[in-house]
Amino acid sequence: MGKQETEMLKGILEGIVLAILGRRPAYGYEITSWLREQGFADIAEGTVYALLVRVEQRGLVEVERVPSEKGPPRKVYTLGPAGRDYLDEFWRTWSFLAERLEQLREGGD
Repeated sequence: MGKQETEMLKGILEGIVLAILGRRPAYGYEITSWLREQGFADIAEGTVYALLVRVEQRGLVEVERVPSEKGPPRKVYTLGPAGRDYLDEFWRTWSFLAERLEQLREGGD
């Protein structure tokens, strides 16, 4: 991943993770694996875990500890009501920016 792509991804990774959780509950490693499968190979697990801590502290996700066969319980994250509101705003902002960028690319006003 190039520097520009990395910097852009930093700005939207929270929205991406919340979108993943909007589809179904998941734990940190599942989220990281899915991102890597989608081509975001350079994303470190630590980055995703730090992001999950932040969104949990802000009340955007709900957390359930579920037993794991391989060690301590896993934290399974689910998008909470505040997270759904935040995600809705993320998509509105994304749509606005994408439209404006497309206008710029096409040379329109």
